[in-house]
Amino acid sequence: MEYTVQQLAQTASVSTRTLRYYDEIGLLEPARKSSAGYRFYGRQEVDKLQQILFYRELGLGLEEIKKIVNNPAFDGPAALKSHRQELLEKRRQLDLLITNVEKTISAAEGMSQMKDHEKFEGFKKALIEENEQQYGKEIREKYGDDTVNESNAKMMGMSEETYGRFTRLETEVLEALAAAIQTRDPAGPMAQKAVELHKQWLMFTWPSYSKEAHAGLAQMYTDDPRFSAYYDKVQPGAARFLRDAINVYTGHSH
Repeated sequence: MEYTVQQLAQTASVSTRTLRYYDEIGLLEPARKSSAGYRFYGRQEVDKLQQILFYRELGLGLEEIKKIVNNPAFDGPAALKSHRQELLEKRRQLDLLITNVEKTISAAEGMSQMKDHEKFEGFKKALIEENEQQYGKEIREKYGDDTVNESNAKMMGMSEETYGRFTRLETEVLEALAAAIQTRDPAGPMAQKAVELHKQWLMFTWPSYSKEAHAGLAQMYTDDPRFSAYYDKVQPGAARFLRDAINVYTGHSH
């Protein structure tokens, strides 16, 4: 069965403009085009669109999705199993947050009492689950299970006040990084201030600090697109700039 642009857009609940754009950037090309320029999509393109939408839902950018689905070694069934696992992890995170909200509602209505530490339990657990889902394998391979487990335990042990400082500092790091990028100088005072804030933020969860570990993490920010995406939302190239600034701070610059 073949689909026109309009038919596939309706079936997949996307716009025809989206499908045309995917064709323009080489992400999803039609199976064929008529002499009049009309696009037609077959089963293979429908399956590929499903994968693209899965990856979009998981937060990946179009360029990264393009690299994945256009890779000749791309394994569709294996990708679906991976999607399923990631969705299950996301559901567990949502269940934690729902439980937290339900307890809060119950306490607000006077039906139960909620201790202060319980109010933040769900948020901390959800954050750990999300980190494990997105980066757990790589981080555990690089730093070992003991270090990661100790870091997670440190997170779970945070008081309400400490957790608040932790989340505020994360925002300060991104704001300082955005300002430092404008100087274009990773060794400059503004960049080094951003790195110092980044170090302080890490120490909320790191068992101990080492320049080697800091520099190693900085390299992961550029090597792994998932890390890059977090910092590049500040500005394209932010992850690379932060890596260079951290390398200066830790003495690993070349």
